[in-house]
Amino acid sequence: MAFMEFYQIFGQIVFILAIVLLTLLSVTLILGKLLLKEDKLVFPRLLLFTVDMFYGIFKKFSENVGVDGKIVDQIGVEVRNNVNEKVYKHTKPQDKIVVLPHCLRSTECEANLETSGLVCNNCNRCVIGVIKTKAEEKGFKVFIIPGSTFLKKILEKNDFKAVLGVACYQDLNLSMMKLSKFSCQGVPLLKDGCINTKVDVKAVFEKLGEIQNQDPNPISSSCSNESYNQKTM
Repeated sequence: MAFMEFYQIFGQIVFILAIVLLTLLSVTLILGKLLLKEDKLVFPRLLLFTVDMFYGIFKKFSENVGVDGKIVDQIGVEVRNNVNEKVYKHTKPQDKIVVLPHCLRSTECEANLETSGLVCNNCNRCVIGVIKTKAEEKGFKVFIIPGSTFLKKILEKNDFKAVLGVACYQDLNLSMMKLSKFSCQGVPLLKDGCINTKVDVKAVFEKLGEIQNQDPNPISSSCSNESYNQKTM
């Protein structure tokens, strides 16, 4: 009899926890959509808690209610951008690093791959050289990596307090999770994939402090033979 009572109580506890979780996911999804559509941030710590703790479950839940699971990564990136913005802006450029994805490079890129990532030779075939030059002029250290595994090497060999990353929403969100003890800012790719990806250059420059207000008509970039120094200047 006691055995049956235990399972009854256990079942009730599981049911209550399931209801609480569904409520948490629903509230987070509503608040996340409010942030993305109207730029209104409410309960940021709650949003980050849900995205970080229930990442996979949250994606499945979103898809089951007819919402693209990508929204989970969008929420994570935008919340962290808002929460970390003030500290990031007040951090010296010498204490910041920029992490760019190798998929932004030209298909004819001749850069060598080393332990810290690709070594750009500023051939002007893609936007990487333009961003790298601007960032280094301001004192940032720049890394061009082919995958998130290189983040571990960067962490081990460099001292920094803030990070500006460029990547697709999923990689950006997961990387910002890993770097949560730093003041992170992220710029998502306009077009993701393995090659011929695009980024809003002005959005990156804005995060670098190069420009103060973002133009409503962004300069996007992708891999080609066109000289980006002429295009973006």
